[in-house]
Amino acid sequence: MIRTLLPPMLGLWMLALPSSFAAAADCPGNPTALGTGRVLAIDPATTAPLGRKHFPATLPVGRAGPGPAFDGGPCPLSRDRVLAALRHECVRATFFLLGRNAKAHPALARRALAEGHSIGHHTYSHPLLNRMPLERAEAEIDRGIGAVDSALHGAANGTSKKAPDTPFFRFPGFASNPALLERLARRNIVVFGADLWASDWDPMTPEHQRELLLKRLANAGGGIVLLHDTHSQTAAMLPEFLRELKRRGYRVVHVVPAGATARAQLPATGGGSGVRP
Repeated sequence: MIRTLLPPMLGLWMLALPSSFAAAADCPGNPTALGTGRVLAIDPATTAPLGRKHFPATLPVGRAGPGPAFDGGPCPLSRDRVLAALRHECVRATFFLLGRNAKAHPALARRALAEGHSIGHHTYSHPLLNRMPLERAEAEIDRGIGAVDSALHGAANGTSKKAPDTPFFRFPGFASNPALLERLARRNIVVFGADLWASDWDPMTPEHQRELLLKRLANAGGGIVLLHDTHSQTAAMLPEFLRELKRRGYRVVHVVPAGATARAQLPATGGGSGVRP
């Protein structure tokens, strides 16, 4: 019987598969890696906001669900450890970057992209957008998109109110409103909420955070899991958390915008590290 539960940040997407499914044998140096099971392409033009904590729907993956989505980075103090853990397990995730942090640490942002992760957007400076005038809020979104695209590509592709290269966005503090949701939908930018989180904004030991997250995954039955790569406790928790997912029979589904699957293709056995954009 296939069991399904799912994880956090940066956006990982998890899919439980039978234990007989091929291990990530192509994962360099780690033949027993968790791996990335498949790529799920979503159409930004037709995808409503995702995450059952705040919206009616989540990703269309049956009883499985999206996994870790990392917010807030890039942060030099913890991003290296997070990327190393994901690379060791050949797992792909989604990072929702703050524009000011991408501007300050462009090499870290480019590294995440080069290692095959999806890069989403999280404003420039993390204000609560529903407390701002509409035009000012949209300008904050565009400034963040522009800073991230500039860090990644040397060009601010998002400043002309077109969709960024990866049209994924998460509201700081989940503070959306109908007017902003409508404007982002018009621009074919997918809004990601969450189905569960690790509460890693609260101080706790990595061990406590891991057990809390695993318990919430079991209770929720899967979904988008929110983590923050700016917290050292999350970086410390992640390697054992990924190994525990493997022990419990989970696999990762990596989410990309439709049209981006060519650069995100995985080897047939499910390994994902080393693929370049």
